[in-house]
Amino acid sequence: MEKPDGADFWCVVEVIAWEAGCGVPNFEHKPVMMAEVLAALKPRAGGRYVDGTLGGGGHAAAILAASSPTGWLLGCDRDALAMEATGKRLAEFAGRFEIRRGNFSELDTWIPAGSCDGVLLDLGVSSPQLDLAERGFSFQNDGPLDMRMDVRQPLTAAGLLNTAGAEELAKIFWEYGDERESRRFARAVVHDRAQRMFTTTRQLAELIERLSPRRGRKAHPATRVFQALRIAVNDELGALDRGLAGALKLLKPGGRLAVITFHSLEDRAVKVFGRTRARDYTFSGTDVPELRTPCAPELRIVNRKALQPGAVELQENPRSRSAQLRVMEKT
Repeated sequence: MEKPDGADFWCVVEVIAWEAGCGVPNFEHKPVMMAEVLAALKPRAGGRYVDGTLGGGGHAAAILAASSPTGWLLGCDRDALAMEATGKRLAEFAGRFEIRRGNFSELDTWIPAGSCDGVLLDLGVSSPQLDLAERGFSFQNDGPLDMRMDVRQPLTAAGLLNTAGAEELAKIFWEYGDERESRRFARAVVHDRAQRMFTTTRQLAELIERLSPRRGRKAHPATRVFQALRIAVNDELGALDRGLAGALKLLKPGGRLAVITFHSLEDRAVKVFGRTRARDYTFSGTDVPELRTPCAPELRIVNRKALQPGAVELQENPRSRSAQLRVMEKT
């Protein structure tokens, strides 16, 4: 297939070894809301699409299949294992895609503006990342307190937990985890690390459970703290803000942006972005009619209310229960 007009693209698949030396043979990620994503993006032959969070390549493969025989896909992921799995998954579509390892917040630095018909962002952590104890995302199995989506970055969850002050940790637990006992947990972390630095997921989970016993609760008391640390370590909300703005630049008029979120902080950011860019006015300071300046809206919101997985998918994949899909179209 010819490369897209006016683009200095190359069709190279970067297959990267697991830097930590603990290669895992399988990275099987079940993509959520597949039918809804395809309905939103409407892949077609000759179209150009972006998957900014490749995971195991499930969504990407479906987009390429739906846009056969001449659709083109560009994508990226921070995770080395995800990139390796995606390269294998997309082998049958050789010559119709380019994938690079990197953060979706940087898509607009290598994909030309106004060149794409659709962009997909499937946010959050994947099932393989949660299930691999070596990654340190979950307290279900003991592992190193890591939580990096890209292991090339220096900051780990352990590094953050062992160096940040009590006020900073409390702010992280509250703002990114909505943890009501954020200050109490933060003080306990600072107290305990004076005797022994935090190195494992179990060590942190046991501290939180000691302070806040489960007592029959369905959710583990450390759930919010782990979420907050993961978001902070990977700068997920900052990347989302940059990524949404960048994705809008990549789209052609009429092109669509589909974003799958898994918690309220992400969903709120996507919703605010959509509402702000869909307004036909700007303002400075307080939004009152007298201070509004007319402007052309940059996008329109396709689905006013976030779409959610259907009953069949929820039964087949319980982890999809918190997924929400928002769709926007560039004007």
